[in-house]
Amino acid sequence: MRTHLEFNSTLFEEPEGVGNTYNPEIQGAKLADFLSREFKALGYSGAIIEEDWGWMVDLGGEQFPTWLGCASYSSPNGWLVFIEPSQPFVRKWLKKIDTQPAVTRIAEQLETLLTTKGGATGLNWWSDQDSGRK
Repeated sequence: MRTHLEFNSTLFEEPEGVGNTYNPEIQGAKLADFLSREFKALGYSGAIIEEDWGWMVDLGGEQFPTWLGCASYSSPNGWLVFIEPSQPFVRKWLKKIDTQPAVTRIAEQLETLLTTKGGATGLNWWSDQDSGRK
């Protein structure tokens, strides 16, 4: 399942020394703001929460919470956006819920927004399993 998107764009750069409150070397506030505005226009929540690893853009969700994580990544113009949940299923009480349709739709919307309005180039998708996290 495509959940992690790394790409390059000069549109989200911030001045030197401006970054995350918890970790000033991490940038991404402009990217989070862009994603929040664009996903709100598509009917999602769009609330932004600053985290120590970057920014979380809440998308809401009826059956299960969905959100985007975003931060600067690798090269000077490199960015990473990941979709949560990143697993094909979540459990709610005793019920197993398939996340794949919602995550696939969000991934398609994300790629479209970043390539058409976000100046994204060099897109590279990978899964949570490829990240080595789980």
